[in-house]
Amino acid sequence: MRTATTIELSRDSQQVLTFVREAEALGLDICWVAEAWGSDAPSVLGYLAAHTERILLGSGIIQIGTRTPVAIAQAALTLAELSQGRFLLGLGASGPQVMEGLHGVAFARALTRMRETITVIRQAWAGEKISFQGETLRIPLDDNSKPMRLSMPANTDIPLYIASMSPKMLELTGQLADGWLGTSFVPEGSAAYFDHLDAGLESAGRTRADIDVCQGAEIALFDDEEAVSRHVAGRKLELAFSIGGMGSAKTNFYNAAYARQGWSEVTREIQARWQSGDREGATGLVTDDMVLATTLIGTPAMVGRRLRAWRDVGVDTVRLYPAGDSLDAKLTNLARALDLIAALDPPGSGDTGR
Repeated sequence: MRTATTIELSRDSQQVLTFVREAEALGLDICWVAEAWGSDAPSVLGYLAAHTERILLGSGIIQIGTRTPVAIAQAALTLAELSQGRFLLGLGASGPQVMEGLHGVAFARALTRMRETITVIRQAWAGEKISFQGETLRIPLDDNSKPMRLSMPANTDIPLYIASMSPKMLELTGQLADGWLGTSFVPEGSAAYFDHLDAGLESAGRTRADIDVCQGAEIALFDDEEAVSRHVAGRKLELAFSIGGMGSAKTNFYNAAYARQGWSEVTREIQARWQSGDREGATGLVTDDMVLATTLIGTPAMVGRRLRAWRDVGVDTVRLYPAGDSLDAKLTNLARALDLIAALDPPGSGDTGR
């Protein structure tokens, strides 16, 4: 498996930048830069392009609707040039709270917007005159304007990833993307994702070999199970927020993902309690298994087994979020994780871990 991480630069920016440079020295393959409601991704990626040499750099994610498709295409072409071909474009629809509550942009028709945005981006990358009349996009806007092309050199080699969790967006990912950015992933329940991703791949005449399956999770390694239990307990509030408070009461992709992977009854109750203001009650419903199943938290033997499960079910790139209260602690966790991944047994060897 390839290895990756995701950073976000809103706090402790110098520490985060140092982390990326040290991660590159450790051999990490990819660094994704998040936006969410914090720092923007392209500015950070441009800085990292100038201060790294080998590591691939990706937008994880640029939220469609916050920029025009052509602006996204321009940024991607610029970053690909600045990084000497190391840039990966990651796109996502985000959710209604961020899009409507923060940006004032309608979240409706996210699937159509994603499809049309990618069509326009690829026109721009190909050096074509950009002309598209769709359901969410019109370029040129009216008859008073003529189609234009970018003055930058064409570049159709930039890998394009989609961050997706819902069935229809997963299917679109299989149809159009070079990679899938996933989260809240349980290998034992992976059909909840792969059934839809594979349907999209098949409809486009493609297979799983044509797409990079990139899954992310917290990595936290401990030498005894008591320390693991304490860490898991400290992660339950965060998971309760994802299941109960992310997005909106009607649209919460994290809640739906956990429900499809076997926790439908408890996710409904967590959301009900969180939305009613009972944060403690919602957190109390989160089980140890819900945390451990979707993360890489545990002893080296536990995490080694989980990594093999991820690899064997079809994960190509593991995106690591190293835990730690300091830069040294995060880098230590990351280094230990990279050692575990490097030591993975070949598929089908039957080894059950150390």
